[in-house]
Amino acid sequence: MRTTKSVVAGTLRMVGATTRTGRMVTMSPRLPAHRTSPVGPGVGTVETKYATVATPDDPLHLIAGGRLDHVTVAYETYGTLNEARDNAVYICHALTGDAHAAGFHPGADRPGWWDNIIGPGRAIDTDRFFVIASNLLGGCSGTTGPASTNPDTGKRWGLDFPQIDMHDFVEVHLRLAEHLGVEHFHAVVGGSMGGMQALDWSLTYPSTLDNAIIIASSSGLTAQNIAFSAVGREAILRDPAFADGTYDDVRPNTGLSIARMLAHITYLSEDAFAEKFGRSRQSESVERGFGINFAVESYLDHQGEAFLTRFDPLSYIYLTRVMDYFDPFGRAGATDALVADPVNFLVICFDTDWRFSPAHSRRIARHLEGGGLPVSFATIASSWGHDSFLMKLDPYHDLVRAFLTADRLPMRASPRAPHFDGHLCTRETTL
Repeated sequence: MRTTKSVVAGTLRMVGATTRTGRMVTMSPRLPAHRTSPVGPGVGTVETKYATVATPDDPLHLIAGGRLDHVTVAYETYGTLNEARDNAVYICHALTGDAHAAGFHPGADRPGWWDNIIGPGRAIDTDRFFVIASNLLGGCSGTTGPASTNPDTGKRWGLDFPQIDMHDFVEVHLRLAEHLGVEHFHAVVGGSMGGMQALDWSLTYPSTLDNAIIIASSSGLTAQNIAFSAVGREAILRDPAFADGTYDDVRPNTGLSIARMLAHITYLSEDAFAEKFGRSRQSESVERGFGINFAVESYLDHQGEAFLTRFDPLSYIYLTRVMDYFDPFGRAGATDALVADPVNFLVICFDTDWRFSPAHSRRIARHLEGGGLPVSFATIASSWGHDSFLMKLDPYHDLVRAFLTADRLPMRASPRAPHFDGHLCTRETTL
């Protein structure tokens, strides 16, 4: 009998054994990490601020063509920039995130979206690091996007807003950093779409950062990933209230809520759905019909309705399209600048994530390793699927903390590893 084992952060698990007949038998169960409470009181009360990072005299030229003469960015900071200005950490948010990553706004009862990892004594320790979080270009939480007013017309941009690219996000992040007096980052950190920004940043401006943490992310969406996003966009575009993006008081709420419900299914694993809901009924007295009869239906309905109060349909269709086109390793020489000025990478994935499965993270690690770059890779055992990156899981947060605080020697790309991007990209056609 041959045994097969794999190391998963937080546990060593026996996957199974192969008998002489070729039959696989399970040796022992997987041990997922448990959710735990955040460390300490957090960063306290915070304020969202705004900066102008593009003007007619200094416009933002976009990857897909065109330019923006006016760009405002919403951002928050936590901690203090030291005298050497070398302790800055930039947080890149996911699809529906915003600048409010940690702490509480005055009068609010819920903290920022990544509060459990940012704060004094937490994995991204604000006693040690100066943390910047911003709303990305195209968003709808204070940063210029398609729902913003076009200053040249006085009307909402709508579908006249230009097509944007992952690299445009990075350009805006760097302009905000310049506004704040930060030229170099200790680390850039992002989960999901935020990890894509961290990857693009590392490949294109490696001299501006020392470390990058890429969590539950991808370097190229699969056909299935694109399909889910396409259905979400179509739900919005086909809602009569969308009106070719000219809606005002009557928004395409039906389409946006359906898009959110569909996306939310991909954010949780089957294990998470089973644990949270199973086949529980909403009420024992509910008669059969087409209403909300099951607990999971009620949950998705709530997610769809809650989303309407904080997100804009135009931003949703623009930002999901950016992810579809993201393919940073699809060009020859993609890692050349990075090889010349290496960055340390930590790539983390979660074993039950099926939105961006571990195969996506392994692909990122393989490409970086192909350039001889320093890469640490970890798979976290978690029952919560893609949303695990937003949760306080000790093995996950311990890895982030250790990586950010490690002492390292000056880096160079390893001469032992092959560096031939075209070869890697051609061979690795499937995930």
